Amino acid sequence: MTSRQAKIQEDTNYRVMRLLEENPDLTQRELAEKLGVSVGGLNYCLKALTGKGLVKMQNFANSKNKFGYVYVLTPRGIAEKARLTGAFLMRKMEEYEALKAEIEALKKEATRKPLKQESRK
Repeated sequence: MTSRQAKIQEDTNYRVMRLLEENPDLTQRELAEKLGVSVGGLNYCLKALTGKGLVKMQNFANSKNKFGYVYVLTPRGIAEKARLTGAFLMRKMEEYEALKAEIEALKKEATRKPLKQESRK
């Protein structure tokens, strides 16, 4: 069983890789803002992804990033993102089903008529 913290890290990695694939010249600040994480947290994540060989940083003259860098998924990163996409989707579907069941139970509870309390003498 994967720990809660590992699932959160996996979700963060997936979201970072997804955003980078869509727009590789986002700055770290822009990425952090879109993800709702700190710049330091994002930097830590990018270093981990780079260290695993999933993301690489390249110079790119036309980048809006003032340092002229873009973050690119490596072929290995693209494969890992595909795996993470499947795991992310499965986890979200399980969460959805659990939430749907809870909503149904709450609807039934809310529509139940309260029992009359017996009068005490």
